[in-house]
Amino acid sequence: MGCGAIEMKRQFGLPESITAVLNRLEKAGYPSYVVGGAVRDSLAGRQPHDYDVCTAALPQQVEAIFADQHVIETGLQHGTVTVLSEGQPIEVTTFRTEGNYSDGRRPDTVQFVTNITDDLARRDFTVNAMAYSPQRGLCDPFGGQVDLQRKRLRCVGNPDTRLQEDALRILRALRFAAQRGYMIEPQTAQALHRNKEKLAQVSAERMTDELLQIICGAHAGAVMMEYADIIAEILPELTPMIGFAQHNPYHKYDVWEHSVRAMESIRSDPLMRLTMLFHDCGKPGTFSMDERGIGHFYGHPVLSQEITEQAARHLRLPVQMERKLLYLVRHHDTPLGTTVRSVRRKLAVHGEETFRDLLAVKKADCIGQGTTPQNMTELLEIEAMLEQILLEQSCLTRKDLAVNGNDLQAWGISGPSIGRYLSEMLNRVLDDPSCNTKEQLYEIFQQFQDRRGSIELTVNGMSAGCCVRQVKHLLEGIPSVTQVDVALDSGLVKIYGQKIPLEQVQDTLTAAGFEVAI
Repeated sequence: MGCGAIEMKRQFGLPESITAVLNRLEKAGYPSYVVGGAVRDSLAGRQPHDYDVCTAALPQQVEAIFADQHVIETGLQHGTVTVLSEGQPIEVTTFRTEGNYSDGRRPDTVQFVTNITDDLARRDFTVNAMAYSPQRGLCDPFGGQVDLQRKRLRCVGNPDTRLQEDALRILRALRFAAQRGYMIEPQTAQALHRNKEKLAQVSAERMTDELLQIICGAHAGAVMMEYADIIAEILPELTPMIGFAQHNPYHKYDVWEHSVRAMESIRSDPLMRLTMLFHDCGKPGTFSMDERGIGHFYGHPVLSQEITEQAARHLRLPVQMERKLLYLVRHHDTPLGTTVRSVRRKLAVHGEETFRDLLAVKKADCIGQGTTPQNMTELLEIEAMLEQILLEQSCLTRKDLAVNGNDLQAWGISGPSIGRYLSEMLNRVLDDPSCNTKEQLYEIFQQFQDRRGSIELTVNGMSAGCCVRQVKHLLEGIPSVTQVDVALDSGLVKIYGQKIPLEQVQDTLTAAGFEVAI
């Protein structure tokens, strides 16, 4: 055995279970190889996640060769059986060629062959069309190893044919580019654009799985910019963002490029990446320009949430992930406070995990704007205040109050009023944590009793001065309300009047897209 062969054996380092299967097939007279992703990853210096074996033996012959072991007829019509070797399931597939793909996913027919090259010719990309045998070495008839070394992605044979066989290969190509930084060679790239409509044949679950891997890739930004038309094919809700100029001094890029840059700037997590991709999708639908030629997007977080909900429906995201996504998109522009007092109140509204997520969203949004680095300093100051508040173990929920419902019952309160009094006490304690003693809360309770002409609420969802004006206008329209004071920074709303109808207040704000959080 030559030095090159020894080095290649060392490079592949096949598990004993795989070697055992290959050796037994070879001993029976059937050329056999490890194929596909395991070969690609081994040559790239990566540890393969799994191994697939292909062989000249027919499925019935494989079953006979491994008659003393447990064999599962996984997919006989496609030539695949699963052998349990060393306790590990190993898929063994007969060399084959394939007929037409009438459904754009699976071949209508397969024909078994004895030549490994014929088998490799049906595969998607050259880097996946390599096979390795400890006895025969590397089989690379289409130049996959050179493409791998050059980090180049190229279809095997005619790219249109390969992509039309299974349209998911279009997204798979983008995934390789996004995750591993592969350059898609020009003919393959042109075919990706040319065949994008074929993605309509692919199930939502398969597309979503690929999409989430694409957007979490280290090179996702470049891919999303170059192949925006393909992303829009599976997320048509984002189409209006592409090339939409913002005409705003706070934004250097159009809505699409801003969103992609922001997406790249947040941690590689599907939820957070989706948040940044969708956070401004409502901007084109809310755009207006003032007399100075400056663009504005009043109310875009609400429309962004609505558009995101529509997209999430056909992406079929997990319920919990969808709920979090919609919340983060809706509140991406809501202030998190600029003082310890207002940050404490926002922490009470969102909870620590969501507060940190929103802070990360705002940081990424700031980077994506490309114009206001000073905003990052403010966000870092908010983060420092957050850590200080958590260190102080401040009262952040009604459960943290020094009194509870039993205390209020003893003070003569019953029914729904108990919750209202506890919320008002919490609003007071969020402003001044030193008030959180039973004695001081009783004094506050008495003040509430003496002053029935006002209530305090914390309202979530106000992102700009226009929201403040809207909340004031809505609440002042309630007949018994005489005055409304709104603090955008903290979300604190003070309502003055006689016999203020709390349920009407809540219903009015909810109908307008706001939430009474406390």
